[in-house]
Amino acid sequence: MRILITNDDGINAPGLIVLTDIAKTLAGSSGEVWTVAPAFEQSGVGHCISYTHPMMVSEMGERRFAAEGSPADCVLAGLHDVMRGTPPDLVLSGVNRGNNSAENALYSGTLGGAMEAALQGIPAIALSQYYGPDNAQTPDPFEAARVHGTKVIERILSLDPNGQSGYRLFYNVNFPPVPAQAVKGIQAAPQGIRQGTNFSVEPHSSPSGRRFLWIKGGDQRAPTVAGTDAAHNLDGYISVTPMRADLTAPDQLDAMRDAFL
Repeated sequence: MRILITNDDGINAPGLIVLTDIAKTLAGSSGEVWTVAPAFEQSGVGHCISYTHPMMVSEMGERRFAAEGSPADCVLAGLHDVMRGTPPDLVLSGVNRGNNSAENALYSGTLGGAMEAALQGIPAIALSQYYGPDNAQTPDPFEAARVHGTKVIERILSLDPNGQSGYRLFYNVNFPPVPAQAVKGIQAAPQGIRQGTNFSVEPHSSPSGRRFLWIKGGDQRAPTVAGTDAAHNLDGYISVTPMRADLTAPDQLDAMRDAFL
């Protein structure tokens, strides 16, 4: 198996080391793992692409490249330049430092990389490690992803439908904020939403008196509807959410059609 990996935390992020080990296990001794990851952190860029300016791609080692762009840029660079003519069988994005459950999925560069791969017709999985009081300060906060990642990916690939047309599936995997031995299992789950919390801004003044705004995240332990991704994560389960890049709200189409008659 030939696997392309990327992330949004940057080429030197510890989660990418975890993902490299997972990918090497999946690829096997006869397979290949290629890395094209952002030269600098690109968290929160979503599915952004560098449409109006070029990006530099630097070879950092054997099958290892850093791109001055977003995760989606990195996938494009991997498919159409670095691995041109010999595309990967699978694209993996992550392992993100922090969860991409619930509304976080909409901002996630990790998901953006997987989405771009799916739009290019390549099977793709995004992986993120939830942080919390039970794992954030441990020697290996990525332990749940490290121990369970390979098994989860193998099970997803065994279920991925053949012959997909239109918007291809990609998958959002979130590992719970607990040590590996405390993981209760795997749950397929819809994307949730954390009620009463959202991103905001916090103003600060520089020493020179200039005013700046920092983007501020919401409470990552705020409750979500039972059975959704973040709810399962906070209960100790790995969540797997199948996704497509189709943003249509199908429940509203009939009413809209009637209104426009």
